[in-house]
Amino acid sequence: CMAMMAASAFFFLSMNSFDRKWRTSILVSGLITFIAAVHYWYMRDYWATNMESPTFFRYVDWILTVPLMCVEFYLILKVAGAKKSLMWKLILLSVVMLVTGYWGEGVDRDNAWLWGLISGIAYFVIVYEIWLGGAAKLAKQAGGSVASSHKI
Repeated sequence: CMAMMAASAFFFLSMNSFDRKWRTSILVSGLITFIAAVHYWYMRDYWATNMESPTFFRYVDWILTVPLMCVEFYLILKVAGAKKSLMWKLILLSVVMLVTGYWGEGVDRDNAWLWGLISGIAYFVIVYEIWLGGAAKLAKQAGGSVASSHKI
């Protein structure tokens, strides 16, 4: 929780040391870590009080932060020519992954294998897109522009 809050402070306070084209991405990173820190705080209290996994809180956190990470991927790759369709594809897949994962873990445990399968397929499509698909190709095209973006 404290590490996430420290990361948020770092992202928010260091935004002006980055080129303008990266600042929105840095802001989104700060939002992601701040949202996670708040939810981890609630999850810690939930665990301490109930001595059971805070499944609902985990999924509330993920349904906010994972699509934001997809937005961040888009913002980073936008410099290399990414289209909004990539962002929406990643967001849709992340929502499918999270909703079906929650449904299998928290609602329909009798068919958890089915919901886990659907969730896992969405996850692996995201991984493919980032490591081998269109996002990976855009990242390779961008070359060293990400590495040279920080003003020193």
